[in-house]
Amino acid sequence: MALVRLDTARAAARHWISTEGRAHPGYLGAYLTGSTTTLPDGAELPVGSDLDVVLVTREEPEGFKPGKFDHQGVLLEVTHLPWDLLHPAERVLTDHHLAPGLRHGTVVDDPGGALAGLQAEVVARFAEPDLVRARCRSVHERITGGLEQHDPELPWHRQVTGWLFPTGATTHLVLVAALRNPTVRLRYLRAREVLAEHGLSVHYPELLRLLGAEELTPGQVRHHLDTLAVTFDETVAVARTPFPFSTDISPQARPIAIDAAHHLVARGDHREAMFWTVATFARCHTVLAVDAPDTHERLTPHFTAAVADLGINTTGELLARRKATLAALPGLRQLTERIIAQGA
Repeated sequence: MALVRLDTARAAARHWISTEGRAHPGYLGAYLTGSTTTLPDGAELPVGSDLDVVLVTREEPEGFKPGKFDHQGVLLEVTHLPWDLLHPAERVLTDHHLAPGLRHGTVVDDPGGALAGLQAEVVARFAEPDLVRARCRSVHERITGGLEQHDPELPWHRQVTGWLFPTGATTHLVLVAALRNPTVRLRYLRAREVLAEHGLSVHYPELLRLLGAEELTPGQVRHHLDTLAVTFDETVAVARTPFPFSTDISPQARPIAIDAAHHLVARGDHREAMFWTVATFARCHTVLAVDAPDTHERLTPHFTAAVADLGINTTGELLARRKATLAALPGLRQLTERIIAQGA
């Protein structure tokens, strides 16, 4: 998908909201969120980025299918939030995903004024230390809850997914403490930037070690991206069963999953590209295991090779890595306190 200016992308989002979003029952408003909200209208939508739209309604819209799709030549990712998750403001302010998204977001449609009032309160109280700590506790609970649950009988791709995402959330401890968005695909890159800004870069290698990416070379990651591209394309061709992440494994999402990762490698951020590479690999195999078992079996060696380069070859090694991340959490909590003490 060709690069577009952000003013064009935002106009497309507003058009979708006015023509389709507003038609949902109980519609209250919509806002833009994500990494692009801080960029000016004249900037280009970055490589590997979509435009994030949050649709707010009083109840779950019937038949609503959130996710990535093309609208007027722009890749939108639309999610839905019921109003009771956003109100009162205290509920948002202690949520590590919702609070940054609303604080940094841009309200683009607000017929009754409810979103503007809510956002004003979130902005005013967002940096209160007790609320920052509450959001960090929310991340900590997400990590421990994920790492303490493990079923060795699950297929390997699901075991890896169950380890990968809570391990990757260690970066969110850093981002949330620094009042930043806990971004998904670029979490390691953004955590590295935050630590550098706070004079704490010495702690970044620990995050990479927990992932297993500290010693990766550009050639290794480039190779895994090449094999992921094959897996991705074959998955898109056979995917039928709906999954929560299905729109991330689609033709529209390929520039994000593949092209943007190659862009990271080319500029020297190969280790930071590995998290989303393995996550996308695992999601592809989740689809293939259901919709094309023979293809799943044929392509599995590419996935296992990528995970092996993170230092994980067996369930026992995976369990050991889970334990290592849990053991590292007290030190990471101390790190977040240092970031909070410095302020944004």
